Amino acid sequence: MTGEKNNRPFAEIFRGADWRAATLAGSLLAVFVWMHARGNAVQTDVFGYSAFRWMVGRWGDTVSYGGVDYSHGWLIPFVSAWFVWKDRKRLKASVSGDVDRRGLWAVLAGVLLHTAGFRIAQTRLSMAGLIAMVWGIPFYLYGWQTAKILAFPSAYLVFCIPLTFLDGLTFPLRMVAARLSDIILNGLGIEVWRSGTGLYSAPPNPFQLDVADPCSGLRSLLAIAALCSAYAFATLRSTWKRLTLFLFSIPLAMAGNIVRIVTVAIIIRATGSEAGMRFYHDYSGYLVFASVTVLMVGLGQALARVNRKRENPEKP
Repeated sequence: MTGEKNNRPFAEIFRGADWRAATLAGSLLAVFVWMHARGNAVQTDVFGYSAFRWMVGRWGDTVSYGGVDYSHGWLIPFVSAWFVWKDRKRLKASVSGDVDRRGLWAVLAGVLLHTAGFRIAQTRLSMAGLIAMVWGIPFYLYGWQTAKILAFPSAYLVFCIPLTFLDGLTFPLRMVAARLSDIILNGLGIEVWRSGTGLYSAPPNPFQLDVADPCSGLRSLLAIAALCSAYAFATLRSTWKRLTLFLFSIPLAMAGNIVRIVTVAIIIRATGSEAGMRFYHDYSGYLVFASVTVLMVGLGQALARVNRKRENPEKP
């Protein structure tokens, strides 16, 4: 038996699962070391050359980027890892007998993205390249079926990247939130007039509210988009349903912040500005996520019911 094992063709040993697992671990380790040692060319006096130190620094920075909050980035790798763990049986069953050379194109694209990002001091490109390599290496080693299962967990890591180009949307979103809050408050019988992004009321208990950047919806947009995409992928099976729920993250973020603005105005009108501004206003951000979560679950359940009989004809 020992002689037969030792006489196996070298190509068969080369394609063995143990070899591929060791290659996967070694390749990913090499990529992460590379990104840590030579991944960042932005503010190297502060972050050094590590792309990870730069990214973590951005997660804690809510000032230089217009008040946009990226602190949800801490959770994203864990959520991505959970999706991989959840599908571990499917991943094990999806392994093909041969390597898939198409995966090398994804790895090459990742290397080029990182190289370009480092050259032009755009660490976001480097992080996108890292995601491409993280997906492409198992694609090459284990095949297309494995790559399909890993597509969402890998793409989900995009939410780790500070997408600061979205900051330009802050003012338009502030205007929309102010206009809709004006309409709702007047509809509720609270006389309000609007000037730009400011909301003003007459006595008793007059208030002057400015829909600032945190109330535009952009501050929580990326976190809500991450929440919606994870919930959609975990609970819905149809691609178009998942995409629909993900795209609704923008109006859901807006709705949550409008709820915050309207309730702040109501509390101020009922109790005076001291209670409304110093207590409720500071903690009402939790109301945003609570209201968005309720709306998201309701929309998800509504989408799940669409064409249910057609998709599951064996179930009543």
